[in-house]
Amino acid sequence: MATSTSRWWALAALSLSTIAIGLDGTVLSVALPTLAGDLNASTGDLQWFTTSYLLVLAAALLPAGMLGDRFGRKRMLLGALAVFGIASAACSYATTSGQLIGARAALGLGAAVIMPLSSAVLTVIFEPAERTRALTVWITANTLGIPLGPLVGGWLLDHFWWGSVFLINLPLVVVGIVAVALWVPESHGDRTRRFDPAGIVLSAVGLVVTTYGIIEAGERGWSDPRSLVTVAAGVAVMAAFVLWQRRAQAPLVDLALFRSRAFTWGSILATVASFAMFGLLFALPLFYQAVRGNDAFGTGLRLLPVIGGLMVGARLAGRLEPKLGAKAVVTAGLVMIAGSLFAGTATGPGTGYGFVAAWITVTGVGLGFTMPPAMNAALGALSKERSGVGSGLIQAMRQVGSAIGVAVLGTVLNSAYRDGIDGSGLPAAARESVSAGMSVAARLGDPAAAAVVRSAFTDGMGAALLVAGVIAVAGAILSVAFLPGRPAAPANPEEVTLPPVSPQAAAESTV
Repeated sequence: MATSTSRWWALAALSLSTIAIGLDGTVLSVALPTLAGDLNASTGDLQWFTTSYLLVLAAALLPAGMLGDRFGRKRMLLGALAVFGIASAACSYATTSGQLIGARAALGLGAAVIMPLSSAVLTVIFEPAERTRALTVWITANTLGIPLGPLVGGWLLDHFWWGSVFLINLPLVVVGIVAVALWVPESHGDRTRRFDPAGIVLSAVGLVVTTYGIIEAGERGWSDPRSLVTVAAGVAVMAAFVLWQRRAQAPLVDLALFRSRAFTWGSILATVASFAMFGLLFALPLFYQAVRGNDAFGTGLRLLPVIGGLMVGARLAGRLEPKLGAKAVVTAGLVMIAGSLFAGTATGPGTGYGFVAAWITVTGVGLGFTMPPAMNAALGALSKERSGVGSGLIQAMRQVGSAIGVAVLGTVLNSAYRDGIDGSGLPAAARESVSAGMSVAARLGDPAAAAVVRSAFTDGMGAALLVAGVIAVAGAILSVAFLPGRPAAPANPEEVTLPPVSPQAAAESTV
């Protein structure tokens, strides 16, 4: 056990690492319009800037925990921080979309190791009496990156070149490496657990191929045979992954976890909420900057209602869940998400900010109502023996939902946008993205052309919001049908369960 002083310094080091991850998760959102112009990126490229990070993060979360147990968490954390720093610099100086996508994937790899191992280290260096306080500090640091990302990124974009939004990670990484080396003790988990290389490969390939097919369908149309074959191949690989997990002697994922209704449906509904959240964060910056003409910092400010609503919703959910149960609170949250997204479909090029702020705030409140109780339901069904793999699986499912959300909703938006541009008489370059369309309209000096582009984009955003709303409605129905009203006891009552996770803390951990 670390000394009293050193373990709090270790907590500070791990908190800095999570701030960097939180910043990276949202700072890109305000930079998308700038990247579209400077790197000549299509809408598909913009989707991959976000999706490449999320996919690698999701695919590597479970094997990262296994590697940390086997080879040492401190050693793996130092390596992951170095990878994160190098990848941040590579992002900053990328000159093509392909280079940026590759660097973002490397960022996801570093984050996938930092996230589970930093929380695992805290459970080793802090006694139970202090552990709740330590975890609260760590989770708060993780949350700080969410609202800071758009604000800091917006300010940097207004004063420097776009690469600066990634360079800001470097001082945090350097301080984190020094502090981890000095104050974080080495620790291990189950060093005898065998690897599941086939499971790792199958899960990674299945996720990447499926998402690539979805994005290609947006670029080429849903009737394109190659896109459909790609999606089908990805789904087939994921099915093969599930079959392999059922017969593997040391599976990557313990499928027995899904025998619990609370774990299964809590995880699924938290994933539905992540789907809506990241899809929303993909579309809104483009709306604010390309359609409404706001600068990057102003865009960051206008995203805060989503985060503020989430925090308020999490606090209210914390008071209501003990009285009403998870089923009622989660269902109410999904209904709020659906209703606000349906209202958002009425957003047009000339809609005032007051209306937009109102519906995205309600969306945030709904997210706060949904994610914390859903995650609590899932975590409450885990015994201490399975808490590590179960928590990692929940996080992996959320990241997959985020990636698929960006891919699916981005594809819907892109398809509807192109339908609006086709037949307008605008040059073909305007079909690439709304940023490209506004650039074409500016070169033509034609206000009518700009109006067509703005209208096409808001139509596309409305279509994406409609799809997300329908999925939220489906989630609400599933919640009513399957989510237990009260936390389920672990399979073995004599097992010690995880300490209760506060709904607010769970909300913070989800973002």
